[in-house]
Amino acid sequence: MRQLPLALALLLATTAGAAEPDAIVNAWPARQPVRDPAVEAKVEAALKTLTLRQKVGQIVQPEIRAITPDEVRDYGIGTVLNGGGGWPDMDKAATPAQWRALSEKFQAAALQATPGIPLIWGTDAVHGHNNVRGATLFPHNIGLGATRNADLVRDIGRATARAVRATGLHWAFAPTLAVVQDVRWGRTYESYSADPALVRRLGQAAVEGLQDGLKDGRGVLATAKHYVADGGTRRGIDQGVAHASPTELANVHGAGYLGALDAGVLTVMASFSSWTDSADYVEHGKMHGNKTLLTDVLKQRLAFDGLIVSDWDGQAQVPGCTAEDCPATINAGMDIVMVPFKWKEFYANTVRAVEQGRIPMARLDDAVRRILRVKFSMSVPTAVPATVEALQAPELARRAVRESLVLLKHKPGLLPLKGTARVLVVGEAADDMKRQAGGWSVTWQGRDTSNADYPQATTLLAALRQRLGEAQVTFDADGSKSDPARFDAVVAVLAEEPYAEGEGDVRLTENLRFSRRHPKDAAVLQKVAGRGAPVVTLLYSGRPLYVNDMANKSDAFIAAWLPGSEGAGMVDLLVESGVGKAWPGFTGRLSFPWPAGPCQFSTRDAKPQWPLGAGLSGKETTAAARPLPELADPPALCPL
Repeated sequence: MRQLPLALALLLATTAGAAEPDAIVNAWPARQPVRDPAVEAKVEAALKTLTLRQKVGQIVQPEIRAITPDEVRDYGIGTVLNGGGGWPDMDKAATPAQWRALSEKFQAAALQATPGIPLIWGTDAVHGHNNVRGATLFPHNIGLGATRNADLVRDIGRATARAVRATGLHWAFAPTLAVVQDVRWGRTYESYSADPALVRRLGQAAVEGLQDGLKDGRGVLATAKHYVADGGTRRGIDQGVAHASPTELANVHGAGYLGALDAGVLTVMASFSSWTDSADYVEHGKMHGNKTLLTDVLKQRLAFDGLIVSDWDGQAQVPGCTAEDCPATINAGMDIVMVPFKWKEFYANTVRAVEQGRIPMARLDDAVRRILRVKFSMSVPTAVPATVEALQAPELARRAVRESLVLLKHKPGLLPLKGTARVLVVGEAADDMKRQAGGWSVTWQGRDTSNADYPQATTLLAALRQRLGEAQVTFDADGSKSDPARFDAVVAVLAEEPYAEGEGDVRLTENLRFSRRHPKDAAVLQKVAGRGAPVVTLLYSGRPLYVNDMANKSDAFIAAWLPGSEGAGMVDLLVESGVGKAWPGFTGRLSFPWPAGPCQFSTRDAKPQWPLGAGLSGKETTAAARPLPELADPPALCPL
């Protein structure tokens, strides 16, 4: 590419640098801070008691596998977290009492180091208290978006907070407020919708639910994440680069944060991603080092008085930084730095950076002041008992599943199935909680688990047998042992494998065609389609996928998303209700447009197969839909 003369390049860079911050900041609506004078007085009094080392201890966040209660006391640590796969004593089956016991040890140690200043513990409670064995798992956000029900999302927030509090924790790293532009992103299912307005409405409700009762020990700190434009990266690459104008950044990707601020959110997590201003092609780099967006926009323009926390070692991606040393992220506005394992080195280097003036004491004091403000705005002691029962809200989750399912195709009169129906169930996922729950379920990626790790859960197969009776339901995982003609209907369950951030991305040139990505499931459906019984297909997925060939082999096709622990919610719509009860029908509507081709990744494509908001009730009486168009020679790879 032809390069500009050096002098001209420097002039343009200087001019852009002078004008840009105002344009970026002014794209966002101005807000006024609201502070509690009593809390502010308490914050200032506490801040005066802290030494430099104790202040640094407040801003460093280790992972529980890398720190002991004695080290919490010795270093004056003010916050810890557990990542996916981090449990007390590395016991995946740890009980609420075991979690609570470790929390109390950390708390006692912190109060010895800094009397009157408690410790707070954060966790990725993104669809219920999903790291804890026995907790109810709600549908992931993509399914909740399909419900379009803010009251339901608010209630789920309250139930999640109760579960988190039962284990002695205080802080949920949720909700994700991404507005996804490319469904290749492996975190698409953490987003409520491609519609900014819906993300704003449901994100606000989630924060309200999580933080309800915060001052009396029932609610938990919510986290608006990942600020900002994590769902806007080019080609859906996790931790990639979002190209957006300042106006688009504010109005599209910022919508959820405005709702969260309206709800009084107290913490915001920075995004791993970077931002490039598409209006003038200026690269602003990693969000973890972006002072304009972290400080000038969020803290000043939007008057956010809470704390900003980094993501897992996100500071290591800032130019000039390492995981162990990064004054730049603190100077940009980061208040708590999540340093899971190399926290001692980071602690020492940060103390040294303040002593040398590379981090101004005023910036450190501002960070600690914000942390104290958050801590003194809540009750750290919990009001929830440490019981398994406190982890569970099965009826609420069942309702959420029922409202989240989207019926995309239906032969009139097929659903609901009769309560006396004989049903053949095919597809391994029908009796596999891993695929029913998806990522962030007991473990980080959600893969290294079995049904035994979900003792409170009900798979779709188990729920069908409970409703219809064992004798009426036959399970043939690969569809090879049973004649469909002997049954009233076939229920086929297709599913993506579980995944979470990074590992869930659809890589460059790969496509969205489900039958290519999961040929075993496609073969199962092929075995039972057109064999004498109508086929009802459910798809477990964390994103919309190209399924025209699968839908054409089905008499009914349902987007079930990642429904979580309550399989009975699906059966509520598959099978008629009991005597005297009206069948509710399908109320879920697409929160993302559905692709019409295997390489249709953008949520802004003008011609999707089914648009945002689409969905049938199942009560329609019109003739069956025409077959969906299929490519005669679908591409194995997509163009870059």
